[in-house]
Amino acid sequence: MTENIKDLDKLTEGELKKLLLETVRSLWSVDGLYFLGIEKRFGTEKATDIDAEVWSIMGVIEAKRLKKFFNITGNGIKDLYRALSYSSWYLYMDEKDMNIVDNRYVEIKNYSCTIQKTRIKKGLNVFPCERVREGFLRSFAKEINSDFTVKVVACPPSGYSDDLWCSWQIMENKTDGDNISEK
Repeated sequence: MTENIKDLDKLTEGELKKLLLETVRSLWSVDGLYFLGIEKRFGTEKATDIDAEVWSIMGVIEAKRLKKFFNITGNGIKDLYRALSYSSWYLYMDEKDMNIVDNRYVEIKNYSCTIQKTRIKKGLNVFPCERVREGFLRSFAKEINSDFTVKVVACPPSGYSDDLWCSWQIMENKTDGDNISEK
């Protein structure tokens, strides 16, 4: 590991940032290639089942690592926002927004989905990713705070458009009756 750090020390700050983003792209390329291989052999439904299972586990792993890396010891909405900001899922999105709304919930929007556009370009159907993304976000958020709930606003196979592929809201589950209910 020390040798790797020495090699990275040779890069400029800008090069390190670009390398990080290219590494995230590579992670998602591997994910896509595995999915396509499974889909080709067993169909979209089975591939989606496997993908959902894997990304649900990945949500826990990634949240734990980011909590440790950033020394996140709290568990509120701002901590969730910080951790999600550096998640591979969020970093991979090109045209996106993530905001804390009224100090109540995190809202995430993906306007241009690279994965979906690539599938369409290859003549494939839109990937029904709602279950996969929801599993990742749910497990990621619950690793930060077990009281977080996830609500899908838009995501294939339902409720999406060419200019808003997916949208999510995550908030701490409160008992005051003024919350976003879990899907």
